[in-house]
Amino acid sequence: MTNADQAGAVTKALLIVAALADLALGALLIGVSGFLFGGGPESIHGGSLLMAAYVAAIAACIAAPIAGFILNGRGKSSLGVALAWLPPAGAVVALMVPAPY
Repeated sequence: MTNADQAGAVTKALLIVAALADLALGALLIGVSGFLFGGGPESIHGGSLLMAAYVAAIAACIAAPIAGFILNGRGKSSLGVALAWLPPAGAVVALMVPAPY
């Protein structure tokens, strides 16, 4: 196995793990949506701007690994891996933001 084959295998493995992380993050976002937009007393009754940002986050979790695999197929594997890992990295950054109270 040559170095190029090994690099391609590592890239595909990183893309697959990123796709699993993105889909898990999307499932988590869908799972907690009731706490943001539900009608119960535990909901924050989010508005339309929060809804638009929420839908964009879920769409990014779905589109990022697809774009990563497409870029990898076109020979831009570094950019594809970086793009596929963008939603989980953004979630980690969002967790570091302190609470507003």
